[in-house]
Amino acid sequence: MPQPENAAALLPSLDEIRPPSVTDQIYEALYERVINLTLPPGARLSEAEVAAQMGVSRQPVRDAFYRLSQQGFIVIRPQRATVVTRISEEAIRQAHFIREALEIACIREAAHLLGPADHARLDLLIARQAEAIAADDRRAFHALDEQFHHDICALSGLGFVWTLVKDNKGHMDRARYMSLSYNATNAMQEHREILSALRARDAEQGVAAIRAHLGRINETLERLRREQPEMLGS
Repeated sequence: MPQPENAAALLPSLDEIRPPSVTDQIYEALYERVINLTLPPGARLSEAEVAAQMGVSRQPVRDAFYRLSQQGFIVIRPQRATVVTRISEEAIRQAHFIREALEIACIREAAHLLGPADHARLDLLIARQAEAIAADDRRAFHALDEQFHHDICALSGLGFVWTLVKDNKGHMDRARYMSLSYNATNAMQEHREILSALRARDAEQGVAAIRAHLGRINETLERLRREQPEMLGS
């Protein structure tokens, strides 16, 4: 029987073969709580307590703590409580630089590649964002915001770009999550402006819209400096 020219192309990815490990699941749970500020800056974590709450041994918790510490979200202090770090302004600036560069590249592609069905899908996400704002559901809005940006990349055939963005934007997300109480409506309107540019197939308008949207993090930081300086670090 003839074999395909590239048999390796038929193989599934490791992520499709291997389910998340216990460490992965603990890491994701803690990461989400750090990002949405359920675990705010200064919150203390105990390996033993997390292990007991999640019904696991301490080793996978220790491994998850290590991953979070490597990303700058917690500080592990031997013989003392592990502590969630303050929101780092320097980490936010780095995340913003990386995210802006990558998403601008995606917007340029999306302006030429996305069609009416794709635009309708993004429009539906914005409608659901409006519902989340009306319900004062910040977690839902944040998830829908993520989906909007993810889908622009994915629908352009650039889903791998969103993986890179997600891996680098966590510190930015902590500050953005704090701003949702007063900034969600602005974010939604900016999403509409991005979609308008994509519908018009105007790449430069799209670039300007995404740059303004992501650049709002500077206003968020300024407000945090004034109103909640204790949440911020260097």
